[in-house]
Amino acid sequence: MKKLEGKVAIVTGATIGMGQAIAERFATEGAAIVAGGRDLERGHALINGIRAAGGRAELVPGDVGTFEANLALVARAREVFGGVDILVPNAGVLGIGSVTEVALETWHETIATNLHAVFYLCRAGIPEMQKRGGGSIVINGSIAAMKAFPNHPAYCASKGALVPLVKQLALDYGPHIRANLMCPGPVDTPLLWDSAKAFPNPAVAVHDAGARTALKRLGQPSDIASLALFLASDDSSWITGSAFTIDGGALVA
Repeated sequence: MKKLEGKVAIVTGATIGMGQAIAERFATEGAAIVAGGRDLERGHALINGIRAAGGRAELVPGDVGTFEANLALVARAREVFGGVDILVPNAGVLGIGSVTEVALETWHETIATNLHAVFYLCRAGIPEMQKRGGGSIVINGSIAAMKAFPNHPAYCASKGALVPLVKQLALDYGPHIRANLMCPGPVDTPLLWDSAKAFPNPAVAVHDAGARTALKRLGQPSDIASLALFLASDDSSWITGSAFTIDGGALVA
Protein backbone atom coordinates (compact mmCIF):
# COMPACT_ATOMS: atom_id res chain seq x y z
CA MET A 1 0.00 0.00 0.00
CA LYS A 2 1.31 3.44 -0.93
CA LYS A 3 1.53 5.90 1.95
CA LEU A 4 -1.04 8.34 0.54
CA GLU A 5 -3.26 5.95 -1.39
CA GLY A 6 -6.74 7.42 -1.85
CA LYS A 7 -5.80 10.82 -0.43
CA VAL A 8 -6.28 14.21 -2.08
CA ALA A 9 -3.58 16.84 -1.55
CA ILE A 10 -3.52 20.54 -2.38
CA VAL A 11 0.03 21.84 -2.88
CA THR A 12 0.60 25.55 -3.53
CA GLY A 13 3.73 26.87 -5.19
CA ALA A 14 3.85 23.48 -6.88
CA THR A 15 5.35 24.51 -10.20
CA ILE A 16 8.93 24.89 -9.00
CA GLY A 17 11.43 23.96 -6.31
CA MET A 18 10.24 22.35 -3.11
CA GLY A 19 6.57 22.52 -4.05
CA GLN A 20 7.19 20.64 -7.27
CA ALA A 21 9.18 17.96 -5.44
CA ILE A 22 6.43 17.58 -2.84
CA ALA A 23 3.68 17.29 -5.45
CA GLU A 24 5.63 14.68 -7.41
CA ARG A 25 6.52 12.66 -4.29
CA PHE A 26 2.93 12.69 -3.04
CA ALA A 27 1.70 11.55 -6.45
CA THR A 28 4.10 8.60 -6.48
CA GLU A 29 2.67 7.64 -3.08
CA GLY A 30 -0.87 7.53 -4.44
CA ALA A 31 -2.26 11.00 -3.72
CA ALA A 32 -4.36 12.92 -6.20
CA ILE A 33 -2.76 16.35 -6.58
CA VAL A 34 -4.34 19.78 -6.95
CA ALA A 35 -1.42 22.03 -7.78
CA GLY A 36 -1.40 25.78 -7.37
CA GLY A 37 1.09 28.03 -9.12
CA ARG A 38 1.54 31.04 -11.36
CA ASP A 39 3.82 29.52 -14.02
CA LEU A 40 1.44 27.92 -16.51
CA GLU A 41 4.14 26.28 -18.61
CA ARG A 42 5.81 24.61 -15.65
CA GLY A 43 2.43 23.82 -14.14
CA HIS A 44 1.22 21.96 -17.20
CA ALA A 45 4.54 20.10 -17.37
CA LEU A 46 4.08 18.99 -13.74
CA ILE A 47 0.51 17.82 -14.29
CA ASN A 48 1.34 16.03 -17.53
CA GLY A 49 4.30 14.29 -15.89
CA ILE A 50 2.17 13.02 -13.00
CA ARG A 51 -0.53 11.82 -15.35
CA ALA A 52 1.97 10.13 -17.65
CA ALA A 53 3.21 8.14 -14.64
CA GLY A 54 -0.34 6.97 -13.92
CA GLY A 55 -1.20 9.57 -11.29
CA ARG A 56 -4.06 12.02 -10.97
CA ALA A 57 -3.46 15.75 -10.98
CA GLU A 58 -5.13 19.09 -11.71
CA LEU A 59 -3.63 22.57 -12.11
CA VAL A 60 -5.34 25.64 -10.67
CA PRO A 61 -3.33 28.76 -11.58
CA GLY A 62 -3.67 31.87 -9.45
CA ASP A 63 -2.20 34.14 -6.79
CA VAL A 64 -2.62 32.37 -3.44
CA GLY A 65 -2.20 35.72 -1.72
CA THR A 66 -5.92 36.15 -2.44
CA PHE A 67 -8.68 34.22 -0.70
CA GLU A 68 -10.41 33.61 -4.03
CA ALA A 69 -7.45 31.64 -5.41
CA ASN A 70 -7.50 29.35 -2.39
CA LEU A 71 -11.24 28.85 -2.67
CA ALA A 72 -10.66 27.83 -6.30
CA LEU A 73 -8.08 25.22 -5.27
CA VAL A 74 -10.45 23.66 -2.75
CA ALA A 75 -13.37 23.80 -5.17
CA ARG A 76 -11.38 21.93 -7.84
CA ALA A 77 -10.33 19.28 -5.32
CA ARG A 78 -13.94 18.80 -4.28
CA GLU A 79 -15.34 18.76 -7.82
CA VAL A 80 -12.75 16.50 -9.44
CA PHE A 81 -11.56 14.28 -6.58
CA GLY A 82 -14.40 14.47 -4.05
CA GLY A 83 -12.73 16.43 -1.26
CA VAL A 84 -9.47 17.27 0.50
CA ASP A 85 -7.29 15.28 2.93
CA ILE A 86 -3.95 17.10 2.88
CA LEU A 87 -3.08 20.80 2.66
CA VAL A 88 0.46 21.90 1.82
CA PRO A 89 0.70 25.71 1.88
CA ASN A 90 4.12 26.00 0.27
CA ALA A 91 4.13 29.11 -1.93
CA GLY A 92 6.62 31.75 -0.85
CA VAL A 93 8.30 34.98 -1.90
CA LEU A 94 11.23 36.88 -0.42
CA GLY A 95 10.48 40.60 -0.27
CA ILE A 96 14.11 41.69 -0.02
CA GLY A 97 14.86 45.09 1.49
CA SER A 98 15.53 46.51 4.94
CA VAL A 99 12.67 47.98 6.97
CA THR A 100 13.47 51.51 5.80
CA GLU A 101 14.07 50.53 2.18
CA VAL A 102 11.63 47.77 1.25
CA ALA A 103 8.78 48.99 -0.95
CA LEU A 104 5.43 48.95 0.82
CA GLU A 105 3.99 46.91 -2.04
CA THR A 106 6.77 44.33 -1.56
CA TRP A 107 6.09 44.12 2.16
CA HIS A 108 2.37 43.56 1.60
CA GLU A 109 2.96 40.99 -1.17
CA THR A 110 5.38 39.04 1.02
CA ILE A 111 3.02 38.92 3.99
CA ALA A 112 0.12 38.01 1.68
CA THR A 113 1.95 35.13 0.01
CA ASN A 114 3.84 33.74 3.00
CA LEU A 115 1.29 34.23 5.79
CA HIS A 116 -2.16 35.23 4.57
CA ALA A 117 -2.12 32.45 1.96
CA VAL A 118 -1.57 29.83 4.68
CA PHE A 119 -4.55 31.19 6.62
CA TYR A 120 -6.66 31.36 3.45
CA LEU A 121 -5.95 27.77 2.39
CA CYS A 122 -6.65 26.47 5.88
CA ARG A 123 -9.85 28.49 6.16
CA ALA A 124 -11.08 27.18 2.81
CA GLY A 125 -9.78 23.64 3.15
CA ILE A 126 -10.41 22.62 6.76
CA PRO A 127 -14.21 22.35 6.39
CA GLU A 128 -13.71 19.97 3.46
CA MET A 129 -11.18 17.95 5.48
CA GLN A 130 -13.65 17.70 8.33
CA LYS A 131 -16.26 16.25 5.97
CA ARG A 132 -13.84 13.40 5.21
CA GLY A 133 -13.01 12.74 8.85
CA GLY A 134 -9.80 14.76 9.15
CA GLY A 135 -6.39 14.95 7.56
CA SER A 136 -3.00 16.62 7.74
CA ILE A 137 -1.75 20.17 7.18
CA VAL A 138 1.93 20.50 6.30
CA ILE A 139 3.09 24.12 6.13
CA ASN A 140 6.40 24.99 4.51
CA GLY A 141 8.12 27.70 6.50
CA SER A 142 11.82 28.52 6.95
CA ILE A 143 14.60 28.73 9.50
CA ALA A 144 14.04 32.46 8.96
CA ALA A 145 11.38 31.98 11.64
CA MET A 146 14.27 31.55 14.10
CA LYS A 147 17.13 33.50 12.53
CA ALA A 148 17.50 36.93 10.96
CA PHE A 149 19.03 37.35 7.52
CA PRO A 150 20.35 40.62 6.02
CA ASN A 151 17.62 42.65 4.32
CA HIS A 152 14.89 40.01 4.82
CA PRO A 153 12.53 41.57 7.41
CA ALA A 154 9.33 40.85 5.48
CA TYR A 155 10.36 37.25 4.84
CA CYS A 156 11.49 36.61 8.42
CA ALA A 157 8.39 38.22 9.92
CA SER A 158 6.03 36.24 7.69
CA LYS A 159 7.78 32.94 8.39
CA GLY A 160 8.07 33.63 12.11
CA ALA A 161 4.30 34.04 12.38
CA LEU A 162 3.79 30.49 11.15
CA VAL A 163 5.20 28.98 14.36
CA PRO A 164 2.32 30.07 16.63
CA LEU A 165 -0.19 29.64 13.81
CA VAL A 166 0.61 25.94 13.42
CA LYS A 167 0.22 25.42 17.16
CA GLN A 168 -3.17 27.14 17.05
CA LEU A 169 -4.29 24.95 14.14
CA ALA A 170 -3.22 21.82 16.01
CA LEU A 171 -5.08 22.88 19.15
CA ASP A 172 -8.28 24.05 17.50
CA TYR A 173 -8.72 21.23 14.98
CA GLY A 174 -7.31 18.17 16.74
CA PRO A 175 -7.72 15.31 17.20
CA HIS A 176 -8.86 14.64 13.65
CA ILE A 177 -6.71 17.21 11.81
CA ARG A 178 -2.99 17.39 12.46
CA ALA A 179 -0.90 20.46 11.59
CA ASN A 180 2.88 20.73 11.44
CA LEU A 181 5.48 23.15 10.13
CA MET A 182 8.65 22.47 8.14
CA CYS A 183 11.45 24.99 8.57
CA PRO A 184 13.98 24.42 5.77
CA GLY A 185 17.43 25.92 5.72
CA PRO A 186 19.36 26.60 2.49
CA VAL A 187 17.81 24.44 -0.23
CA ASP A 188 19.09 24.58 -3.81
CA THR A 189 16.10 26.24 -5.46
CA PRO A 190 15.56 29.44 -7.48
CA LEU A 191 14.28 31.07 -4.27
CA LEU A 192 17.67 30.56 -2.62
CA TRP A 193 19.44 32.20 -5.54
CA ASP A 194 17.00 35.10 -5.39
CA SER A 195 17.67 35.42 -1.68
CA ALA A 196 21.40 35.53 -2.35
CA LYS A 197 20.90 38.75 -4.33
CA ALA A 198 20.78 40.51 -0.97
CA PHE A 199 24.52 39.80 -0.66
CA PRO A 200 27.38 41.45 -2.61
CA ASN A 201 28.35 38.21 -4.40
CA PRO A 202 25.31 35.91 -4.81
CA ALA A 203 27.25 32.88 -6.09
CA VAL A 204 29.62 33.00 -3.13
CA ALA A 205 26.68 33.49 -0.75
CA VAL A 206 24.97 30.35 -2.06
CA HIS A 207 28.18 28.30 -1.83
CA ASP A 208 28.87 29.56 1.67
CA ALA A 209 25.31 28.80 2.80
CA GLY A 210 25.89 25.12 2.08
CA ALA A 211 29.43 25.11 3.41
CA ARG A 212 28.34 26.62 6.73
CA THR A 213 25.91 23.80 7.53
CA ALA A 214 26.97 20.91 9.75
CA LEU A 215 26.44 18.55 6.79
CA LYS A 216 28.46 20.84 4.48
CA ARG A 217 25.97 20.91 1.62
CA LEU A 218 22.83 22.59 0.41
CA GLY A 219 19.56 20.78 0.87
CA GLN A 220 17.74 19.41 -2.15
CA PRO A 221 14.00 19.72 -2.84
CA SER A 222 13.79 15.94 -2.44
CA ASP A 223 14.97 16.29 1.19
CA ILE A 224 12.01 18.54 1.95
CA ALA A 225 9.61 16.28 0.06
CA SER A 226 10.67 13.36 2.26
CA LEU A 227 9.78 15.27 5.43
CA ALA A 228 6.52 16.49 3.91
CA LEU A 229 5.55 12.91 3.07
CA PHE A 230 6.30 11.78 6.62
CA LEU A 231 4.18 14.56 8.12
CA ALA A 232 1.30 14.03 5.68
CA SER A 233 1.17 10.28 6.18
CA ASP A 234 0.11 8.06 9.06
CA ASP A 235 3.80 7.56 9.89
CA SER A 236 3.48 10.77 11.93
CA SER A 237 0.08 9.99 13.44
CA TRP A 238 1.07 11.19 16.95
CA ILE A 239 2.75 14.42 15.83
CA THR A 240 0.96 17.76 15.65
CA GLY A 241 1.65 21.40 16.45
CA SER A 242 5.38 20.95 15.87
CA ALA A 243 7.96 22.95 13.92
CA PHE A 244 10.62 20.77 12.29
CA THR A 245 13.98 22.29 11.43
CA ILE A 246 15.36 20.66 8.27
CA ASP A 247 18.51 22.60 7.52
CA GLY A 248 21.50 20.28 7.40
CA GLY A 249 22.51 21.68 10.77
CA ALA A 250 22.63 25.33 9.63
CA LEU A 251 21.38 26.59 12.98
CA VAL A 252 23.86 24.58 15.02
CA ALA A 253 26.98 24.93 12.92
